[in-house]
Amino acid sequence: MQVFNRFRFFLIGFSLLVGLTACGPNYHFSTTIDISNDAWSYDQVLDFEFEITDTLQIYNLLLDITHDKEYSYQNLYTRIGTFFPSGQNIKETLSLELASKTGEWQGDCGSRYCKVQIPIQEGAFFNQAGKYKISLEQFMRKNPIQGINKISFHIEETENRRETTGPKE
Repeated sequence: MQVFNRFRFFLIGFSLLVGLTACGPNYHFSTTIDISNDAWSYDQVLDFEFEITDTLQIYNLLLDITHDKEYSYQNLYTRIGTFFPSGQNIKETLSLELASKTGEWQGDCGSRYCKVQIPIQEGAFFNQAGKYKISLEQFMRKNPIQGINKISFHIEETENRRETTGPKE
């Protein structure tokens, strides 16, 4: 009986461990770039290059911003560029909100740094298969901007897919 209870305890523990590790995000692409000396300058363009083969898959595009708790601003203005396999590119300004309107940091804060995940596009899809590049530039009025430690870019696969609209019979 004692052996059976130990075995049952082992199975329960193992099942919990497998369940917890299997519940993480499903990233198609994920990388982190460290910002030297926590000072992000205009000339430090962050490039994230990845390949898309499945044009029916739906994704969420996410940024993780790790910043010093002494960061002086509520947000971080950036310019984001998307470079398509066809050669087309699009650039736009994007404000990343790091603190609430009341001044409280978003995300998780430790003793020195805070990390916030910001969805930049949910339900995204890519019309073309091939190599893409997302570039991110700091676009604040100060150069360099102090207090930014690292930036991660993730492409998360969702459970959704686009419907194909093929020829009708």
